[in-house]
Amino acid sequence: MTIRKYVRSSYNDWLKTSLLLGITCCIFYPFVSLLIASVKDMDQFIRSPWTITFPLHFENYIGAWRAVRGYVLNSFIASGCSVIGVLILSAFTGYVFARYKFAGREILYLLILGLLMIPGVLTLVPSFMLIKDLGLRNTRFALIIPYISGGQVFGIFLLRSFFASLPEELFESARIDGGSDWQIFTRVGVPLCKAILGTLAIINVLGTWNDLIWPLVTLSDPKLWTIPLGLMGFRTQYYTVWGVLFSGYLIAAVPLLIVFVFTSKLFVEGLTAGALKM
Repeated sequence: MTIRKYVRSSYNDWLKTSLLLGITCCIFYPFVSLLIASVKDMDQFIRSPWTITFPLHFENYIGAWRAVRGYVLNSFIASGCSVIGVLILSAFTGYVFARYKFAGREILYLLILGLLMIPGVLTLVPSFMLIKDLGLRNTRFALIIPYISGGQVFGIFLLRSFFASLPEELFESARIDGGSDWQIFTRVGVPLCKAILGTLAIINVLGTWNDLIWPLVTLSDPKLWTIPLGLMGFRTQYYTVWGVLFSGYLIAAVPLLIVFVFTSKLFVEGLTAGALKM
């Protein structure tokens, strides 16, 4: 009986390991294929697009970088400014909704939450008309302002829930020590929600960095294009430089990988904190 249980346990472990290994291979296969295709010229890609061929053309990365470095800078500016704005406004608003009582607080909060239920495609045309009427089309503000206004809705929900879960004794002790509302917010509230703020920042960076539709409808000046629009420039109606295009995809993904590598611990802590607090 003991041997039978051991065999059954070993079989279950082997089955779980094989399943996880298969899922991992399915996840990483597109990235490996992208890496292989990025070092091919046109003839190599046409003959064998997804297998390793020699010689390897690493000059594709040089050509891709020369073509997209301006777009990468534009994406850094748009994503960086919008994330800073989202974090500041979300922290302020979430703290007010959680720690202050005023008339209509719950109704106003529910109205803000209702915005999460509206698909972004429904607001695309009204948002474009608003940006056009304000004279912001073909400017950096055409990206930054809508990204801030759209990103802070989820941020308010996340931070309000976190601030509301904190014990009131923390804030009362700060008031007894003579702390002002601003000092309590900056020295008590914000330090406690660093993990949540980090998680919110990563989510917003991913969304704004990879966004294609909104920059496509608001920016017609190539000098202001972000990295997704810039990568579209590699393609024409009749011809595609596949090796350089895939090299550009990898270059565009490198900043996000670097951000996640250095903030993965903070990201996991934020998700765990949100799961426990909410």
